[in-house]
Amino acid sequence: MKFKNVFLDSIGYDLPPEIWSSEDVEKKLSPLYERLKLPYGRLELMTGIKERRFWPVDTKPSEIAIKAAERTLEKSKLNPDELDLLIHCSVCRDRMEPATASYVHKALGLSPKVQVFDVSNACLGFLNAVIVAGNMIDSGNIKNALIVSGENGRGLMESTLKLLLNGLLSRNEIKPYFANLTIGSGGVAAVLTDKASGIGARVVGGIVETDTQSNSLCEGGQSGDDAIEMQTDSEALLEAGIAVANRAWGKFQKQTKWTADTPSRFICHQVGRRHLIKLYECLNLDLKKDYSTFEKLGNMGSASLPVTLAMALESGAIRENESAALLGIGSGLSSIMLGMEF
Repeated sequence: MKFKNVFLDSIGYDLPPEIWSSEDVEKKLSPLYERLKLPYGRLELMTGIKERRFWPVDTKPSEIAIKAAERTLEKSKLNPDELDLLIHCSVCRDRMEPATASYVHKALGLSPKVQVFDVSNACLGFLNAVIVAGNMIDSGNIKNALIVSGENGRGLMESTLKLLLNGLLSRNEIKPYFANLTIGSGGVAAVLTDKASGIGARVVGGIVETDTQSNSLCEGGQSGDDAIEMQTDSEALLEAGIAVANRAWGKFQKQTKWTADTPSRFICHQVGRRHLIKLYECLNLDLKKDYSTFEKLGNMGSASLPVTLAMALESGAIRENESAALLGIGSGLSSIMLGMEF
């Protein structure tokens, strides 16, 4: 896909105040560690994740998205009345019906002309929303869009701790739940427009690569008594994810005419150190161009990549006249890669 007149006007984020270190998580699991004789420190050692953050378990995704949206709109060169579209794209939603976007719309006091709906695609939701909004902008049907995501992984973390502590699982039986311990929380929002304003970064275009033969490698949802359960075959998911990303990168280069040397920065979905290193090795990319946040924030689902992009801009890691490749991978299994010129 290619975009002609799609620009990033502003992007902002909101993070929870409560910090859980990997050491804290392991202390909560000390009965399990003692019973199975697991070495303390393995969680951070295996993932590279030192910390993750959480809101209270009853914090609604819309509340998170609203705060991020307010911060983003404060930065925007647009008046909120100029918005035509609002997309909420988290894994987490307030409820099945209505769309979580409707709660965000009401709280922000947006115009009745604004179209609202949710887009959900695991960790790729935000990039999917960029594509949807970008196509609507380029077609001339709308001019300005607000994309929001509010992820709160507290429920999944607490359900996982309870399951691991209440059961008599073996070493092999705990493996499908290990990835849950990397989950964090965060909110993010971005304004896309049909002309250069604010940040003024142009969304060049990109590609989508899908492998649904691997859709069972990471599955999650409600599991009775309002508990949330997710099971992941981490090893198989890593291999399948790298394979689909490798195919996606080849197609991305052909589509954009970029090479591995073109981007000034690579912003990837934030899973952990092992995934990151293997991805860069397989795609033959310069690891020095990476900008990461997983060490302090963990895996925040659909918010991970855009929050990392926002932090890279905030820190000056991406400057004017530079470019960035957004490399997304999500369970299902899909990869979305987008190019941006700043």
